[in-house]
Amino acid sequence: MAELLKGVEVVLKDESKVDAGDALKGKIVGLYFSAGWCPPCRQFTPKLKRFYEKVKAAGKDFEVVFVSRDREADDLVEYYDDHHGEWTYLEFGNPKIQELLEKYEVKTIPAFRIIKPDGSVVVEDARTEVADKGADGAVDLYENWEAFFEM
Repeated sequence: MAELLKGVEVVLKDESKVDAGDALKGKIVGLYFSAGWCPPCRQFTPKLKRFYEKVKAAGKDFEVVFVSRDREADDLVEYYDDHHGEWTYLEFGNPKIQELLEKYEVKTIPAFRIIKPDGSVVVEDARTEVADKGADGAVDLYENWEAFFEM
């Protein structure tokens, strides 16, 4: 993922912007396709946030990139600020959003994919895995994903 997004800016929780290639280097990355207007997204986002916090608390190199399907920049920022974890996001209007939607064939949201540094998919439906196993087995689930990576 770091290679795929090298040169693309992501926004951090403190609203600063960094090169995604640098921010994601050496990390297992999940792309989270979601929007504030989407009721299933609003149900899943808190589960992903808890999963993320447990994995990070365990010292794991994990990052989520929020790829918004919101219709306005203010909606994206409000949804992110009010509901999301301490992860990154692509700024509203970034052309990379459409490219990622097409590349990963995202037809419905929420969608969560675990991606290798080169952009290949490791876990197609990580959303279901997080929803089913993330509450009590967050670290175990993450370690299952780690087995797919050669870092």
